[in-house]
Formats: sequence, structure tokens, C-alpha cells
Amino acid sequence: MDRVFYWYMLHYAMISVQNISKKYDEKEVLKGITLEIPKSKTVSLIGPSGCGKSTLLRIIMGLIPRDSGTVLIDGKELKDSNKLELRRRMGYVVQKGGLFPHLTAKENISLVTHYLEWEKAKINSRIEELLRLVRIDPVLLSKKPGNISGGQAQRISLMRALMLDPDIILLDEPLGSIDPLVRHELQSDLKEIFKTLNKTVLLVTHDLGEAAYLGDEIVLMREGEVAQQGAIHQILQNPASEFVQKFVSAQRSPLEGIK
Repeated sequence: MDRVFYWYMLHYAMISVQNISKKYDEKEVLKGITLEIPKSKTVSLIGPSGCGKSTLLRIIMGLIPRDSGTVLIDGKELKDSNKLELRRRMGYVVQKGGLFPHLTAKENISLVTHYLEWEKAKINSRIEELLRLVRIDPVLLSKKPGNISGGQAQRISLMRALMLDPDIILLDEPLGSIDPLVRHELQSDLKEIFKTLNKTVLLVTHDLGEAAYLGDEIVLMREGEVAQQGAIHQILQNPASEFVQKFVSAQRSPLEGIK
């Protein structure tokens, strides 16, 4: 491995994916994709449905195997032998919250801590910290997912993802199915939370306005490849291809006012 590249991964990139490929049957979902996610930055992963965004996120998380290529988390290669260890350094938030319906909100949040044999006092202390961070009413902790709103469920899911104080937060279209007004409020809160925590964040979304608002950088994908990567103003002013130009034009109205 090149010394300069190795230094870069250790000191700058929290997530590094190199030549990642993935097929389902005969469909090539990811085509040798290479991507670096800097430490303490929020990167928005965006693109049309089926372009491979969620697949890439799950490969980084170690939830599904890659066909080829390498994933490094803070310089450590993700392998079967260490994926559970590295996964604990990553918090994962999915669309609609992904909460277990038979457990209360508190039980969902603290589920992993029981496997790690945390003491009750430590669990409660951490939950209190997170309640303040995500601005949620403690009364909801005793409720089950079927008795709370979609926005509340996403806040509970975020608390669960943050419970172990991970270095990385991965979010897979977390606001996709939420009422527009609630979504706007959650976007604002997420931006503040990301700024406060100073974590490395990789966010999958289909909305370019949301990607621009939350992300320091945007990665636009098309058919399993990176079409363009950069700050929103770079993508708006210098689209790398006709596809990028069309994608941006199709979502131009939500971007008005973004500098």
C-alpha cells in the first residue's frame, strides 16, 4: 500500500471503501466503487432509486458481504473476524426507525447494552444524556413503537444508534416517510446534533435539498458508480456530466436559497 495513501487513511479518512463490487444474481449493483469519508464530516450519499446507495451503506456496516474490494474503518480492514467489534463503533438509523414493536422505546434504546452487560446506572445515565440531546419527552420511554409518531420513532432510533457513543453514524433515508413539517424540524435537529457530536456521518437520502442542508459534502451515485463528489456549490456550478445536470435540474426548487 502506498505510504501517502496509508497516512491519509489513518489521519483523515474514517471510512474508506476501495473497489467495492456487489452483484445480486446478474445485476451489478456496485461497480468497483471507491470512496473516502473524512473524519468528523457529514457526507450525503444521494442518487436515483436502485443506484446502490443503501447497498453500499450495508456493506460498510458489515451487514451484507461484498463480492470484491476492501472496507476500512479508521484504518482497520472490515473482516468477518472483527465485524462485530467494528460495528459497535457505528450507529445505524434506518427508514421508519426500525424499532422492535414488542419492546418499549427504552428497551429498544438499551438493547445492545444488555448484551455488553452494562450496569443499570450506566444505562440510565446515558439515556438521560441522549434525551437532552435529541429533545424527546422521557414519558415516551415506556411506550411501544405502535403508540408513538413517526418523528418520535426516528428520535428513539437515533438514541439507539448513539447509545454506545459510536465514532460513525450511518443513516439510511431516516426522514423519507415522515410528514413534511416534522421532517423539517428533524432536519434542523439532526444538523445541530451532528455539529454538537462532531462524529463522522454518512447519510443516504433521495432528496438533494436535504443532502445539501445536512452534508458538508455530497456523493451523487448513478448505477453503482460515483457520478460526482464535492460540495453542493461545486455540483451546482460545475456538473460533471449530463446526468448530474439533469439530476440537479429535476430538484432545483428545493435548493433555492442554498449558498
